[in-house]
Amino acid sequence: MLSIGGLPMGWFLLKRVGLMLLTAFCLTFIVFALTNLQPNLEKMAKTLVNTRMSDEEVARWLTRYGYEQPVLVRYGEWLGVMPGWTGSDENGKPIGRCLNPDIAPEDAPRFCGVLQGNLGYSTVFKAPVKAIIAERLALTGWLMLWVMIVMVPTALIIGVLAGMREGSRLDRGLSIFSIATTATPEYVSGVVFISVLASSAVGLQWFKGSAASAMEHMTFENFTLPVLTMALYGMGYIARMTRASMAEVMTAQFIRTAHLKGLSFGTVVVRHALRNALIAPFTVIMLQFPWLLTGVVIVESLFGYKGFGWTLVRAADNNDIELLLSCSLVAVVIVLLTQLISDIGYVYLNPRMRVA
Repeated sequence: MLSIGGLPMGWFLLKRVGLMLLTAFCLTFIVFALTNLQPNLEKMAKTLVNTRMSDEEVARWLTRYGYEQPVLVRYGEWLGVMPGWTGSDENGKPIGRCLNPDIAPEDAPRFCGVLQGNLGYSTVFKAPVKAIIAERLALTGWLMLWVMIVMVPTALIIGVLAGMREGSRLDRGLSIFSIATTATPEYVSGVVFISVLASSAVGLQWFKGSAASAMEHMTFENFTLPVLTMALYGMGYIARMTRASMAEVMTAQFIRTAHLKGLSFGTVVVRHALRNALIAPFTVIMLQFPWLLTGVVIVESLFGYKGFGWTLVRAADNNDIELLLSCSLVAVVIVLLTQLISDIGYVYLNPRMRVA
């Protein structure tokens, strides 16, 4: 039976899931409290109603729409574990978190939060948050997929080649390249790529399509530069980790034994060293998913690709609290899921973590 640290695999997963839920509650509450600070609420009221509202009018509006309740109560409403607030507008018409113009007030549900699939309404995009998140996350998902396809194999090849011949010219050259890519931020490499490869001022108009057009029809011309910008930045970190792991494995005792048995250098690398060398980089590769989800903020804003990162910036700039909270919730969930997958994968890759 597979066990980890003396615990059966089922108990390990149950413990990890419980810890994930506790972490998710803590992080979402912190984000909720920060986004619902009084200055943010006052700014939202003036943005939605009138920028010249007096302090008394702002206070009345916040009270009418349930924003003056205790933070814990409002967090419970947002989660869907407490009944949504109800009230009436200036004309006496019933209003509330769970009220819908298409449903009679008496037929409206009492609970309408995240647990019920209700993420609220975006004040910027004038649409349900759930639909916006689904659309924008799908666009960013395609960007992340192609970045991983380009970044991971290339980084692993660079790291393995450098680690096979530690201290050689090849190792030094690949190491310098890896450090240079990691040390160059996306906003620098992105601007350079646009100026050199896409701008008409230089003359190398190799990529004429804009990333915004890739939202409708993805092609090599309009999608290469944002993918290349993100892939280069993350590539060096994975390559350096793979190189260090590969160099350590190549000096291990079982590698010397394989050489003494008369096995060729290529056989030793592929059949004995490679699998052991990829244990540590696997965790680093899994950590790239949360980085990509939040790291796309710069790249999507730079290239005008209206995905998840671009939406997050718009929500923050326009104080769209419901959309900002939902974006934070998605980011937290993805980070925790990738951590769980990373832990499980590490157990299967590393025999020392398993006890039969």
